Amino acid sequence: MWEAIWHYEFLRNAFFAGVLLGFAAPLLGVFIVVRRLSLIADALSHVTLAGIAAGLLLGKTATAAAGWNPLYIGMGFSVLGSLFIEKLRTVYRHYEELAIPIILSAGIGLGVILISIANGFTTDLFSYLFGSVSAVSRADVWTVLAVALAVALVIAVFYKELFLLSFDEEYARVSGVRVKLIHFLFILLVALVIAASMRIVGVLLISSLMTLPVAASIRVAKSFRQAIAFSVLFGELAVIAGLWAAYELDWAPGGTIVMTAVVLLLLVLGWKRRRR
Repeated sequence: MWEAIWHYEFLRNAFFAGVLLGFAAPLLGVFIVVRRLSLIADALSHVTLAGIAAGLLLGKTATAAAGWNPLYIGMGFSVLGSLFIEKLRTVYRHYEELAIPIILSAGIGLGVILISIANGFTTDLFSYLFGSVSAVSRADVWTVLAVALAVALVIAVFYKELFLLSFDEEYARVSGVRVKLIHFLFILLVALVIAASMRIVGVLLISSLMTLPVAASIRVAKSFRQAIAFSVLFGELAVIAGLWAAYELDWAPGGTIVMTAVVLLLLVLGWKRRRR
């Protein structure tokens, strides 16, 4: 694979995009898991799927939209979905977790309707669902790079606020943390990472890349910072090893990356059990 990367641009694009996602997705995933919001990735991924279906449908029915990239329309839907989740969290103050299944249901329903209007699944939509190495373009790489840099910048600047918010929201509010702003930035980043990850992992598998490396890291980490470091390490290992195995075995890249993350998790759990 390593020789082929330098000969084929689509492999280079997939590799660089995958490495960036292996960094950004678990980095956000640590805060998602600690805040017990693991289902938010599933909810926004289904909203993004509805956006992708809408983009493909527009390209099929409207001449002016023929050249539009469905990825950016999916990003727009994902951002809107994140804003609706935040709004619903304020509406259901004592049942905030209801916001996620509401948006999840809406995303699934809208996606199914749009897909049925387009007369079923198309090859393009299938690649968004499960990931496709050959579909990753240079523009996609630049998009993922911008999202990864945004994630790193926001977490570096607001690390203390995110840490307080993750473990004790009431204390963070009393301490003067701008809770609404931090919530908004955080969920916006989650939406962008999910939308940017679809070409590599696929919309149905992205939540796995955000949670499985974190699940492995919290079994070996002794501090929150170590959990972040191990999550990124396991995420990168899963992406790189998964892409290599997918190329050598001619498997679907998204599923291979996720199963590699599962194997890493099982190895960590087995190692911890043996140490006991």
